[in-house]
Amino acid sequence: MKYTSSEANKLLRKLNEEMVSLCSMEEKISTFRAIVGEDPESVRPEYDYRAVQEALDELDRKIRVVKHAVNQFNLEHVVPGFDMTVDQMLVYIPQLSLRKRKLSGMARRLPKERQDCIYSGRNAAPVVEYTYANYDVKAAKADLDAVSDELARAQTALDVLNNTELIEIDL
Repeated sequence: MKYTSSEANKLLRKLNEEMVSLCSMEEKISTFRAIVGEDPESVRPEYDYRAVQEALDELDRKIRVVKHAVNQFNLEHVVPGFDMTVDQMLVYIPQLSLRKRKLSGMARRLPKERQDCIYSGRNAAPVVEYTYANYDVKAAKADLDAVSDELARAQTALDVLNNTELIEIDL
């Protein structure tokens, strides 16, 4: 069957959720308690060990197949306009996000900011302390705008690719 990368990732998420659900169910019903004097058979939950293990094995197999197909897609497909494969873009986008956060803080800073007013005694004049930006705040704002634009462009290009190119997955 053919899936877009986006659909394949949703399928992978669904399979992982099924795995968590099945493991949780197994944990709850693979053992049970009975009170002394109570007939254990009357409170035994229905549980087919072999069937559950086979279902878990099948989910593991499907997860491997889908994950492999997604990994192959990420290694082989180049994102248009970036000369990077999807797996490289998945590193590049967080790098841009980190840089954007840093530049955002730098761009908000004033070139000169009053920090503290220190009093050394009753009759002494206050000492005012300032923090100075050791860089051009306007340059940081310009870099922030450029990184924000690049991040948006990268995310959009990756979204387009993930929602248009198809992957063949045989489950």
